[in-house]
Amino acid sequence: MSGADAAGGSMLFAQYVLVLEWATLFVGLVILLSSLDDAFIDACYWLRAAYRTVFLEPRIQPLPIAALRDKPEQKLAIMVPAWKESDVIAQMIENTIATIEYADFKIFCGSYANDPATIEEIERMARRYRQVVHVRVPHDGPTCKADCLNWIVQAIFLDEQKTGRPFAGMVLHDSEDVIHPLELRLFNLLLPRKDLIQLPVYSLEREWWQLVAGCYMDDFAEWHSKDLVVRESLTGLVPCAGVGTCFSLQAIRALCAGTENRPFNISSLTEDYDFSFRLKALGMKQVFVRFPIRHKSWRTRFIDRARIEVEVDSYVAVREYFPSTFRTAVRQRSRWILGIAFQGWLDVAWKGSLWNKYMLVRDRKGVITSIVSILAYLLALNYAGIWAAEQFDLGLKRWPSLLDDPLISALLEFNLLLLTNRIVQRFYFVSRAYGWRQGAMAIARVLVNNLINFFATLRAWKQFTVFVMLDKRIAWDKTDHVFPSTEQLTALRRRLGELLLAWKALDETQLEQALAAHAASGERLGAVLLREGWLREDTLADAIAHQEELPRRDLDLAQLDAASLPVLLAIRHRVVPVGRTASGALELLAAEPLDDAARAALAPYSVQPPVVAIARDSEIRLALRRLTGDAANQNLLDPRVPLLGDLLVADGALRRADLAAAIGRFDPARDGRFGRFLCEQGLIDAAQLDRALAQQQARAAGFAPVAAQEHVA
Repeated sequence: MSGADAAGGSMLFAQYVLVLEWATLFVGLVILLSSLDDAFIDACYWLRAAYRTVFLEPRIQPLPIAALRDKPEQKLAIMVPAWKESDVIAQMIENTIATIEYADFKIFCGSYANDPATIEEIERMARRYRQVVHVRVPHDGPTCKADCLNWIVQAIFLDEQKTGRPFAGMVLHDSEDVIHPLELRLFNLLLPRKDLIQLPVYSLEREWWQLVAGCYMDDFAEWHSKDLVVRESLTGLVPCAGVGTCFSLQAIRALCAGTENRPFNISSLTEDYDFSFRLKALGMKQVFVRFPIRHKSWRTRFIDRARIEVEVDSYVAVREYFPSTFRTAVRQRSRWILGIAFQGWLDVAWKGSLWNKYMLVRDRKGVITSIVSILAYLLALNYAGIWAAEQFDLGLKRWPSLLDDPLISALLEFNLLLLTNRIVQRFYFVSRAYGWRQGAMAIARVLVNNLINFFATLRAWKQFTVFVMLDKRIAWDKTDHVFPSTEQLTALRRRLGELLLAWKALDETQLEQALAAHAASGERLGAVLLREGWLREDTLADAIAHQEELPRRDLDLAQLDAASLPVLLAIRHRVVPVGRTASGALELLAAEPLDDAARAALAPYSVQPPVVAIARDSEIRLALRRLTGDAANQNLLDPRVPLLGDLLVADGALRRADLAAAIGRFDPARDGRFGRFLCEQGLIDAAQLDRALAQQQARAAGFAPVAAQEHVA
């Protein structure tokens, strides 16, 4: 290489380094501003925490869990919009109904006409659980989540008109959410005093090597433990997280008033975020609630990698699995950035108080800082390469370094101090939620998190440019979801007794006593539990329907179809005919699934195998009495009055198997009264019959008195 070439190369190198140094100054200033912003939020949080510790906590007793359970239940609706969620929606519904400590609620699931797999799963759940309502969006999807939610809101209003009971609140959830058992009770406590109630959202714990999924653990552990707390304190506004959010009926109706009953903004991909600002403009009260509670979690022991169960201090919160692959994480975050930063800029602009404007800057700064953070990594790589080149003494020349200036050096050193603060803050909040090992991994995941944000920001910029320039609609850009396996959740056992234990509907002592009575007399297990007052009848019907994977229905006496099945056959097999399907199959209500004998006896009356739905046993008794046409005994038509045969079994006078066999032989035209028939068959004596009839009349106390008369139904 000639001297001129060497000099030219050295000059280019010097110019290149100078450009790097100016870029370093720019990146350093941007990072300084962003880091000062973060440090201010940190300071606000810790000053607030110190104030509460010194002045408030000594004087305020924490609210006990009993306070949640003591308030009478208000009717609540859970809204679950779904598009391509067939893999998780059924598990979410099953887990919610099995674990939630609340009775007066319904789950409204929305689906699109061109999503048959999701439709099938929701329909299956609606047949099984009376709490589930399937809302069919009348057009193809995907449109946007807000559109699906608006149709769900209409279905909720229709349900209110039908039942005459309004919902006190509407709760927003996604189809992959694991809902805390006390969530609805917490919402119930705060309604109607608050119009938007947001619970913390946390990622379910992942393995240390799942770096992408672990980034969500890190982000939400800090956002929903610190940032939202400060935001609520400074602005009184709580950005809706899209899940674990309860809106009061007043809030929904207020936003319906000027939007043709469409409270959610269909032009936004982050309708939840938009919702909060619109409520704030109406002066409605919002609150971010962290209700402390201890829960059990699994940890991997460091020494032998064994899985151990530990108790963790946490909150009533929503937990879910977030995306675990780089591509799906980029897609999801780009949607968040597009909705919050770009569409929020167009829709919300810079409205509100000074503090609110400051928070809007925090929401939107990521469209710049996410790119600048990657530039910082690239600069670091370049400086590493320059250092390596200089070790070989290639004669490369450099201009006097800008970075030697005392002010610039101080800037870089201060940024390093602020970076250390960020790492410490992240380690603390992640460790508090998941343990110190995950806190340490959060430091290693910083680079992964920055890369996800960088590519998500580029994708959001591209989508926003297309949206503005070409006016192209942005559809529901959802990500695929997963739901925890049965090994990660409490499994619902198949046996009825174990299922009721899992549902916390009764305790082990009650179950053992009921099983003993069942074994001794042959009386149905459910009947024992009801007779002793240990179980609500609708809970028993729900459990049987769940156990047998049958639909759950309530009785409508207007639907009784006596012509489709002989009354005696209905009595013998304890089924109620309520019509036929389009294919000619007999539709039946029963308190229990049909056995083989019943199916064989009913087969001649049904073109296809009968379709059975589970109803309450009292409803079956009432319907059978109506089918007998004995209108004279109106006091015995009350559903709380047991059947004669059930009383004899409960009294120990007759075994269930003998009762079933007797009903099979009984013909009222030939044998007359059923009680007399049992006596003639030698199955009971007159004293036992009289005692059962007296008990039957005693149960009818409070109704018009009539002469005692025995009933097979």
